[in-house]
Amino acid sequence: MWRLKIAEGEDGPYLFSTNNYVGRQTWEFDPDYGTPELREEVHKARRHFWDNRRHVKPSSDLLCRIQSLHEKNFKQTIPQVKVADGEDITYEAASATLRRAVTFFSALQASDGHWPAENSGPLFFLPPLVMVTYITGHLDTVFPAEHRREILRYIYCHQNEDGGWGFHIEGHSTMFGTALNYICMRILGEGGLNNACSRARKWILDHGTIKAIPSWGKTWLSILGVYEWIGSNPMPPEFWLFPSFFPIRPAKMWCFCRMVYMPMSYLYGKRFVGPITPLILELREELYDQPYQQINWGSITHFCAKEDLYYPHPLVQDLLWDGCYVLTEPLLTRWPLNKLREKALDVTMKHIHYEDENSRYMTIACVEKVLCMLACWVEDPNGDYFKKHLARIPDYLWLAEDGMKMQSCGSQLWDTAWALQALLASDMDDEIGQTLKLGHDYINKSQVVKENPSGDFKSMYRHISKGSWTFSDQDQGWQVSDCTAEALKCCLLFSIMPPETVGQKMEAEGFYNAVNIIISLQSKNGGLAGWEPAGASKWLEVCGVHVIGSPSARFFQQVAPSSPQEGDRDRYHEGCRLPRRCPKAGWLMEMTGVFMKNGMLHFAAYRNIFPLWALAEYRKHVSLPSRTC
Repeated sequence: MWRLKIAEGEDGPYLFSTNNYVGRQTWEFDPDYGTPELREEVHKARRHFWDNRRHVKPSSDLLCRIQSLHEKNFKQTIPQVKVADGEDITYEAASATLRRAVTFFSALQASDGHWPAENSGPLFFLPPLVMVTYITGHLDTVFPAEHRREILRYIYCHQNEDGGWGFHIEGHSTMFGTALNYICMRILGEGGLNNACSRARKWILDHGTIKAIPSWGKTWLSILGVYEWIGSNPMPPEFWLFPSFFPIRPAKMWCFCRMVYMPMSYLYGKRFVGPITPLILELREELYDQPYQQINWGSITHFCAKEDLYYPHPLVQDLLWDGCYVLTEPLLTRWPLNKLREKALDVTMKHIHYEDENSRYMTIACVEKVLCMLACWVEDPNGDYFKKHLARIPDYLWLAEDGMKMQSCGSQLWDTAWALQALLASDMDDEIGQTLKLGHDYINKSQVVKENPSGDFKSMYRHISKGSWTFSDQDQGWQVSDCTAEALKCCLLFSIMPPETVGQKMEAEGFYNAVNIIISLQSKNGGLAGWEPAGASKWLEVCGVHVIGSPSARFFQQVAPSSPQEGDRDRYHEGCRLPRRCPKAGWLMEMTGVFMKNGMLHFAAYRNIFPLWALAEYRKHVSLPSRTC
């Protein structure tokens, strides 16, 4: 049976931590773990998800919750309140329901103080990791039989009725999602449950074949050997040599974009292609409607299926790509300018190693993680850099009743900061003091306190990080303005509470450093950038380069004013009836997170945090009748 391990790790040559692995969450298969009753409960959760997969796409994170409640021997002793339609909600009913929710949610807290939960949903996260382990020859060690079974479960659970897979689990079928998951199934050696492979292949052939996959897909398929680099847009590594006076240079790129194209440009510059195995030759036959050797690769560079075309390329961008391919690539790949390419590859790899070391080989997120790991292997298949990457793969894998998936990077700090504020809003401090103290300790231990990124970090396009909080855990190291703001708010609230209830308050220096980080990320328009100061100009969007603005950091606003209008009061009462009807696992939900407008993310902890918080604010701010009156 699978088991979630919290804050576990042992420093060695390939694994190390800055705070003794606080916040780390990894799944392992333990054949001896669990009672027959517990195993049956897990089986029922999986079966229930499968039977309802067309109606509810995100998981309820039941495997994690079942384990937590079992290990704490939690028994809900507060009876559920039932309020008939038309019946008034009394203060006592709201209090009992809130107390029931607070008690349950507190039981889900991990031993190090955070709330473990899924943060995933996109269907292009995991297949590249499977592809890279296949290319590097580590498939069987990274993904033994039990892992493969759960990965396939996830793929089967989220296949659409038309045979394809979407960009994310709630999305319509796309060539990107369908091709990657089809290849993932084939690598894992499965024909597919319910003819999953044959249905997927039909979808691919009916929608233009993988010639119509978008640019990231073309890159991954070129790496795997089922597409040709000459059919992809150029990503010259010489970009990393651009001087500071150039208007378009790495320092102007948004960090996530920069971190993706850094290893991509290295792999492109190397024209790296994995081993051409019998499986790769089979895929070349299965995924096209004509012989592989007869494909005109140059004619399909910009070809993209309509299902994947979220934002069409501006003409000027296509002209830039084509000009680079026609004019610069022939020069940079031949003597004497190929010496410049060699230098560019060295500089690019230097940046990759810097980012790897400063994030303890977790990198900024999962897409970048897999690309950087492969780049390290291409540089030295037996080197320590690649081995350090292997040691951090478990940090990205998450298991639920719908199978094994890859996390964006984990949302441990983010979820915990919201969770603590929701619990504080309940005004039940005297009943959950140990929960608050443990959570406060986790927040304190997760702050990036020691130093900024190493060395001359500005030359490596990094911003200060000392005093910040990350999205996941301290080891990952990437400062985030809103994570810092929410964690700082928690520490400020705890600082005015009795230490015997919530523990000692954070040192003054920690507060000052956090404020310094937030101020440093403020833009000219008054808003706050997420990870690092916004540096590019708006005119770059003419070229199709998306400029990240400055989204203001938002604190949770009260759901009801202190004196609501009569019409509003009725809506609050009706809205409060929904959170009462919660199943044992929490309130049902659709995907509630989004990343860069279309990257949907499933924040599983939200199903408890925000209904609980709303109920607390409702009880606090809406005048309710009392049974004693």
